[in-house]
Amino acid sequence: MQESRKLKDYLIERPKPQGIDVLCSLKHFAIITYAVPADRFKGVFPERFQLDTVEIGGQAMGLISVVPFIDVDFTSAVFPFPKFTMGQTNYRIYIIDSETGERCVWFLGTTLDSWTLAVPRYVWNLPWHAGKVKFDCTVNEASGLYDKYHMQTTSNWAEATVSLIQSESDQLDFPGFPDVESALVYLTHPLAGFYYRRDGKLGTYRVWHKELAVKPAQLGSANFKLLSTLGIVMESEQSSPYSVLIEPINEFTIYLPPTVIE
Repeated sequence: MQESRKLKDYLIERPKPQGIDVLCSLKHFAIITYAVPADRFKGVFPERFQLDTVEIGGQAMGLISVVPFIDVDFTSAVFPFPKFTMGQTNYRIYIIDSETGERCVWFLGTTLDSWTLAVPRYVWNLPWHAGKVKFDCTVNEASGLYDKYHMQTTSNWAEATVSLIQSESDQLDFPGFPDVESALVYLTHPLAGFYYRRDGKLGTYRVWHKELAVKPAQLGSANFKLLSTLGIVMESEQSSPYSVLIEPINEFTIYLPPTVIE
């Protein structure tokens, strides 16, 4: 069973951006999470990291999220710089860093719809891949909820489609957690990410954001090719997510360049 956590214990002052740190707003930000048996993650990440499991029905389960959004106003956090807009989808597993005890995420990788992919992919060797990302979304001005949310990614690495449905009756429900706040800290507030670089080395980078004002939603349909190809979430299981959360827009600070861990 996950322990009780309060968000106030995890909120930190924003580290002052410098150098090439980036500020960006994330539009149509969704977190579609699946709970699957812990043994499906064997060999995915180094022994330094431990799967941050949740007990559901007496079984230890790992959680993996697909996080689609549109980067809008992507720009330097320090200097005057052009702003870019690009579709992106992250694939992340919730882990614990045994060296620090910090709860963080393991990135399987990212699809990005932008010519700027060249920098993270080739300069920093991040596991980022090309994809054509299309969003078709409508937010109800009165309720602030989505009347329509559809995302489609065409990609050799991680083809994906997802449709979400949102209504006033949607409830926040997180089996395996003592309360809603503890689950939201787990799902929405990891600030460190680790990954295998394209050259096989271990890499990491950090982000900062305020409390995310996510609301629950329901899954209409989904097909995440990467998850089924890796055998983590089978195609037949992808219609039954653990949870779905949406926030129409938020703001992240990304601290760059990423660090290589020898």
